[in-house]
Amino acid sequence: MNPAFASLDQWISAHFDDETRFLQALVQVPTDTPPGNNAPHAERTAELLAGMGLQAEAHAVPADEVAAQGMQSITNLIVRHRFGPGGPTIALNAHGDVVPPGEGWTHGPYSGEVVDDGEGGRLYGRASAVSKSDFASYTFALRALAALPEGQRPTQGAVELHFTYDEEFGGELGPGWLLRQGLTKPDLLIAAGFSYQVVTAHNGCLQMEATLHGLASHAAYPETGVDALRAANRLLNALYDYSDTTLRQRTSAVAGIRHPYLNVGRIEGGSNTNVVPGKVVLKLDRRMIPEEDATEVEAELRTLIEQTVAGSHGVRLELKRLLLARALQPLPGHEKLAQALQRQAERVFGEAIPTSGTPLYTDVRLYGEHGVPAVIYGAGPRTVLESNAKRADEHLQLSDLRRATQVVAAALHELLG
Repeated sequence: MNPAFASLDQWISAHFDDETRFLQALVQVPTDTPPGNNAPHAERTAELLAGMGLQAEAHAVPADEVAAQGMQSITNLIVRHRFGPGGPTIALNAHGDVVPPGEGWTHGPYSGEVVDDGEGGRLYGRASAVSKSDFASYTFALRALAALPEGQRPTQGAVELHFTYDEEFGGELGPGWLLRQGLTKPDLLIAAGFSYQVVTAHNGCLQMEATLHGLASHAAYPETGVDALRAANRLLNALYDYSDTTLRQRTSAVAGIRHPYLNVGRIEGGSNTNVVPGKVVLKLDRRMIPEEDATEVEAELRTLIEQTVAGSHGVRLELKRLLLARALQPLPGHEKLAQALQRQAERVFGEAIPTSGTPLYTDVRLYGEHGVPAVIYGAGPRTVLESNAKRADEHLQLSDLRRATQVVAAALHELLG
């Protein structure tokens, strides 16, 4: 075995209590999105990084852009560490924004509480698994590389840490903003993980809002109104039939991804029980497999909705796109990342770690759209659901944090030559 890998493992083990405390401190600063007041977390992260000798550039997104996205504040961070001239620049991206904790917690959602489970301990809190955990794994992987003795330390290339705060709303003001501003253009990217697999592709997502305008009237005289809810019911039946038949016939060749699907996640309408509903709003989510073209998917869905609503006399349709997140497609060069991570994961975990796709969508796609080969890998359990990510009592097995840090550090060493 390369002696540098043993040195990295030893350094990470010796400093693992510090890594755990770092993650606890990150979990203890809320980043619920909405409301999306995330600049304080970036300030705290930069302060903690400075205490470790890592200087973070703070890039505040203009307030008007943040407000237009429905959030309160975003400051994205970049840490740059160059090992020597030439070689690739490898970015490590994790997001700090998270969904609100919700109900049902038995451990404080911002506690960072560590519970002894006989297997190394579990750290509880919102974003402990996705993805403040990879603020920690990526930071300490970089620190371990920089701490290597001369002769083992990389002599070329650079590592960048990208800590961003807009994944829950699509990423355009997180990685998207950094890339559009020309603040970074890495050669390769590793992004925050959520399971043991090395993820090389993910679904896309189209979210739309369909508003059906009818005419409200007294329930005693229903013929004087136009029932928007009846039209919505017709539309719901059409959408569910489309999801259950048409979409299930379109299968993906990517392991871990089956077929596209559609979900109606929110319905609002009506004013009272004795009033014919004059307005109904549907919000829907259409997941796209990597083989689908996002433009064609949107056109197909718009046509289905328009033609269905046209069959309801007197109902006017207002259709709005809320989000278009394209799928992550493997780019030439991503195999270098995947293979290095797989080799090191097998060394650390003692078992082969596969590549796969995921039906989730992430802001990693934005790097792909800028031509940066990317994979998803970081701290997480065997499957996403095991960590309760985005549910009550989200947690991270600390042994998984340690091993992921070791894998990332050694893979970076390998990639930097």
